[in-house]
Amino acid sequence: MKTTLKHADITDKILHVFFKKVYRNLGYGFLEKVYENAMALELRRLGLQVAQQEPINVYYAGEVVGSYVADLIVEDVVLVELKATKEISPAHEA
Repeated sequence: MKTTLKHADITDKILHVFFKKVYRNLGYGFLEKVYENAMALELRRLGLQVAQQEPINVYYAGEVVGSYVADLIVEDVVLVELKATKEISPAHEA
């Protein structure tokens, strides 16, 4: 049974841009900001709307309890959190 993921059309483009363009050209070793800027550039070249370093209020029980800054928000529906690390740990998967 094939599962259709929400916003798969956008997330497929994001993954393609990272693996086939950004990582292939830059490789490993740069700060997250370099990858963020390259991702934003390539996603915009595809015609996608991209916001960088967008502040987001965090709510708990209907009240703001903090804030978060998203690396990228694509098309107002997909939040992208970039990590520049040698390997992904369980903490990164959240």
